[in-house]
Amino acid sequence: MSEYTSKPISNQPPANENRYLGKFLITSVLSFFVGTVHGVLQVIPGIRAWLDSIGSPYGGPGHMIDPLAHAHINLVGGVTILGMAITYYLIPKITGKPLHSQRMAEHSFWWTAIGVAIFYISLMIFGIWEGQLWLTHPEEIPVIHRFYGPIISIAATGLAIGFWIYLANVLLSLKGIYKKS
Repeated sequence: MSEYTSKPISNQPPANENRYLGKFLITSVLSFFVGTVHGVLQVIPGIRAWLDSIGSPYGGPGHMIDPLAHAHINLVGGVTILGMAITYYLIPKITGKPLHSQRMAEHSFWWTAIGVAIFYISLMIFGIWEGQLWLTHPEEIPVIHRFYGPIISIAATGLAIGFWIYLANVLLSLKGIYKKS
């Protein structure tokens, strides 16, 4: 075999090394899809009128649906999870060092994805439920608040854990990249 027919040298990682990032991308795309459907639905005149009658976007239960649920599914589910994937992909490319922990990357994904899903679904359920009561039986609204606070707190805690694991993984991955050799 001559020197010209030998296998080319490549700095590319094996094709499956970044396969774990696929779930980040799929979740981001699905979140954007849900967010765009949500956005289209909330401007339909009948739905918009109902949302406005229960306080959207200025307060009241409509505020949970528009803008809170809509913003979180797009910004956290779509943008943030996509940003996590991009960061995890680029760190090794930029630093020449492997990511500190793929296991931490997996944890950051699952905590964030599950947290945003519970957050979005909870906001939608409680917004619709409370909105209906607002218009028909406002005296029953305090019953909902017994459940709303704890469930949203659990979802928000899951999101926070996912973000903190992500931050720790990024900082540990970047640790020492500017040390003089």
